[in-house]
Amino acid sequence: MREHDSFGPATVRRGRRKFDDDDANFLKRGRLEPQLTEDPDLPETGDRWSTWDGSLKGPEPRPDWVRTEYGAVDTELGMLKTGKEADVFLVRRAVPDTDKISMLAAKRYRDGDHKLFHRDAGYLEGRRVRRSRENRAMASRSAFGKEMIAQQWAVAEFGALSHLWHVGLESGLVRVPYPVQLIGTELMLEFIGDWETGEAAPRLAQVRADPDQLADLWRQMTDALSVLARAQVAHGDLSPYNTLVHDGRLVLIDLPQIVDVVANPQGGDFIARDVRNVAAWFTQRGLKVDADELLERLLYEAGLR
Repeated sequence: MREHDSFGPATVRRGRRKFDDDDANFLKRGRLEPQLTEDPDLPETGDRWSTWDGSLKGPEPRPDWVRTEYGAVDTELGMLKTGKEADVFLVRRAVPDTDKISMLAAKRYRDGDHKLFHRDAGYLEGRRVRRSRENRAMASRSAFGKEMIAQQWAVAEFGALSHLWHVGLESGLVRVPYPVQLIGTELMLEFIGDWETGEAAPRLAQVRADPDQLADLWRQMTDALSVLARAQVAHGDLSPYNTLVHDGRLVLIDLPQIVDVVANPQGGDFIARDVRNVAAWFTQRGLKVDADELLERLLYEAGLR
């Protein structure tokens, strides 16, 4: 993991795409006004004190760039993207009058009225909460149930990122953003991109690679899929639009719908969909890939064959 502490304050360039926009026609908004609270004890600069103290914290060993100081201040630099289930904001967390800075992507899940939550039944199989009241509320889509669904997606993504970050640290074969913290339905992640400019790494769909680079990216993709299969999980919604390319490395993002392929009776179908989605993109760009052979291998590695 690279060291970020020496970077200066970031600025957001206008008219450039950022972070993990998950469809080709995402809505880009301008800089937001600071979201101030009624608490009079606000920092002299920035929008709020760091929320690290009251959060569920990311896995250890923690990267050096994670700011854990209670005196750190969060400054919201604008909306990065609006997606199917959440909005993502660029946040600079810094200790005032020092060079201790980290750049975070704050992913804020909405309630259950949005697109992803209307097709969540298949993903949620094998991922039920224990209390029947919460299950009934989620099934009925009451206001409480929608909030429960949003929290469940946030918790699921935080857990998936924590697990896969550890797997990637050990294997070097899969990379995800480091999950810094979780509070309610706000998930704060490592910002993947240029910390000085706020420019995000491009999505795979935006990359124009030569044949050798394309072959290397396919190798990385199959390695990552293999790691997921051996962990008996599937991304569940993998595509060139939720995979970033940063410093030549693939980075998997948008993991709230991660699927336990053993507990979920549709597990094999989710693996197959991930394979078809990414194989089609590489094929369209002239790389000959054998999606059927890859799928059979992944199903075997996941214990489904």
